Amino acid sequence: MAPHIGRRLRKGAATTAVAAVVMAALTASQAPGLASTARDRHHDSAAGETPAPPSADTPIDGGSSYHTDLPPLQKPGKPGTSIDLPGLPDDAAAAEAGIPATVLDAYKKAESALKESKPGCNLPWQLLAAIGKVESGQAGGGRVDAEGTTYKPILGPVLNGNGFARITDTDGGAYDGDTTHDRAVGPMQFIPSTWATWGRDGNGDGEKNPNNIYDAALAAGAYLCAGGRDLSVKADLDEAILGYNRSREYLATVLSWFEYYKKGTHEVPDGTGVLPDPDKNSGGSDGGGDGGGGSESPRPLPDPTKPGGDHSPTPEPPTTGDGGIETPAPETPSPETPSPETPAPATVARLKAVGAAELTATAGEQFADKPRVRAETAAGKPVAGVWVQYEIRGETDARFPWNATRVSRMTGSDGTATAPVLRAGETTGSFTVRVTVVGRTATTTDIAATVKARPVPQADALARTDDKDLKAETGGSFADAVGVKASYKGKAAAGVPVTATMIVDDAAKATDKPTENDKGPYFKDAKGKAVRTLTTLKTDATGKLVLPKIYTDDHAGTFLLRLTTADGTTLTIELTVTEPAAQPTDEPSAEPTDQPTAEPTSAPTAQ
Repeated sequence: MAPHIGRRLRKGAATTAVAAVVMAALTASQAPGLASTARDRHHDSAAGETPAPPSADTPIDGGSSYHTDLPPLQKPGKPGTSIDLPGLPDDAAAAEAGIPATVLDAYKKAESALKESKPGCNLPWQLLAAIGKVESGQAGGGRVDAEGTTYKPILGPVLNGNGFARITDTDGGAYDGDTTHDRAVGPMQFIPSTWATWGRDGNGDGEKNPNNIYDAALAAGAYLCAGGRDLSVKADLDEAILGYNRSREYLATVLSWFEYYKKGTHEVPDGTGVLPDPDKNSGGSDGGGDGGGGSESPRPLPDPTKPGGDHSPTPEPPTTGDGGIETPAPETPSPETPSPETPAPATVARLKAVGAAELTATAGEQFADKPRVRAETAAGKPVAGVWVQYEIRGETDARFPWNATRVSRMTGSDGTATAPVLRAGETTGSFTVRVTVVGRTATTTDIAATVKARPVPQADALARTDDKDLKAETGGSFADAVGVKASYKGKAAAGVPVTATMIVDDAAKATDKPTENDKGPYFKDAKGKAVRTLTTLKTDATGKLVLPKIYTDDHAGTFLLRLTTADGTTLTIELTVTEPAAQPTDEPSAEPTDQPTAEPTSAPTAQ
C-alpha cells in the first residue's frame, strides 16, 4: 500500500503543468481577473517546498494532498478562442458529470441553508461539488450510508511535517484515529482543529460529524462564506478557495471542476461515482483507502453493510514499465498510521456496551440515551480509530436519523463510539441494536431497547362548560352543543379519551356499566347511521371537548347521556325531549248571524 500511496502524495511536474494550462485558460476566458486577485500571502505549495509552521489561518485541510484529476473539458469550437484543453470521450465525460445521489443532495441542502443564514454569500452548490471532487472524489464515489456518513474514514496524510504542515494531535484521535498528529478527515477533508470551530450539524441528528457529507458540506459552505464574502465576486471566490488549501494549483483545479459542474450534472446511485485515477493523481488525498484510488470509469461497490464483506474498492494490480504485473513486496504498516486496508485493528477483542443497561422510549419519542460501545483489547484497554456499525434488529419501526436502520461511527481516543439519536416509532415492544466492528462479524454485542406505549392521559373531574338546559323536540335535534372540560389535579387535562353513551335510566343507577339505550337521542356516524355510543372522542390541548350534534327520534321523555374517561371518571347529563307543541287548526269557528231574533206572538184572548 505504501508505494501506491506514495504515487498519490508526490506532486509531479506533469500534473502541475496541466493544471497551469487550465489555470491560464480559465484566466483568459472563463475567469477574468484571476491572476491579479490571488494575494501574495497565498503562497504556492510547489513540489519540494518545505511548509511553514501552521498559522492562525491554517487552511481547512492543513495544506495536505488532494486529487489533481481534471474534468473532461472539451476543445473550443472556434479556433483562436482559447488554448486546447484536455478532453475525454463522451462516455467518460458523461460519467464524470454524475454525482452520487446523497452527496449531491448534501451540496444542494447546504446551498439552501446558507441562502437563509448568509443570503449575501451567494454560495453555489457547484462550488462545494468542485471542492468535494478534489478533496475526496465525492466521498470516494458516494460510499456513504443512508444518513450520509462514510462507511470508512476518509483520511488525509499524516500532518507530521514530512511534505506537509506539522500539526500535532488536537482531538485525541477522536476523528482521525491518530493520537500523535492530526490528519484531514472526511469527504471535505477538515483537520480536527478546524472542525472544532467550523463543524456543523447538516442532517439534524444532533451531532457534528466531519465524516458525514451533510455536516461537512454545510461546514465547508460556512467557511467559504466567512468574513462577509460574496462568492459571486471573483476576488472573494478565489480567496475562499485558497483558504481551503493555499496553492494556486489547487485553486486552478477547483475552478476547473467548478466551471465543469456549472455546465451540467446528473445524479447517479451512491457508490457508483467515478473514482480519481491514482496514476494521474500525484497529489491525491489517500483518504484511508476510501477517498483515494479507483478507476477512470464508474463501477458498483460492494455492499458495505453486509457482514463479513470487504468494504474497500478492489485494488488495481500495479504494472511494470513493460505492461507486466508487478508483485509488491510485503509491507508493515507504520504504527503511527494504521493501514487503511484493514477494516479494524486486530487488537479489538470485544465491544462493550456502555451507558444505560437498556434503552427505553415512549412511542413516537426519542430515546433518552444513545447506543454507545467501547472497543477493547483482551486486556481491557481502549482501541481508537475503529469503525463500528449499529444495526436495528427486530419487529420495530424505531429508526436512526434519515430513517436509517444502520449507521457507522468511529471510536475515539477512549475507545468509545456513540450512535446518533434513536427515535421510537409507533410499534411497542422490544428489539435490539446489534453493534459490529466493520468487517469483523465475530466481534459483536447487542444492546436491548424497548418502546413503551404512550401513557393514557388522566382526568379526575369532568364538568360541563355551560349550564344551559338541553331540550329538543321529537324528530329534530338539540340546538345547543354539549361541551365539557376535563381536569386533573385542578389543571386542564389534554388528550383524555372520552366515551359518550346514551344510557337506560334505571341501569345507570344500578351499575357502573350501564346499558345502552335503544331509543331516544342519538349521534350519527360517518355514513349517517344512528349510533348511541362514541368511543373516539378526546379532549383538546385545553382539556375541552365538544360533542357531535345530537338528534332525536319520535320518543319523548328524559334521557341520560353518560361521559366516561379511561380511568373511570364520569359525568351524566340529562337530555329532555318533548312532543311538538299543539298547532291551531284551520276549521272556521261559529260566528254570530246578523238575522234578527224572532219575537214570540201573543195567543188570542177568548172573547
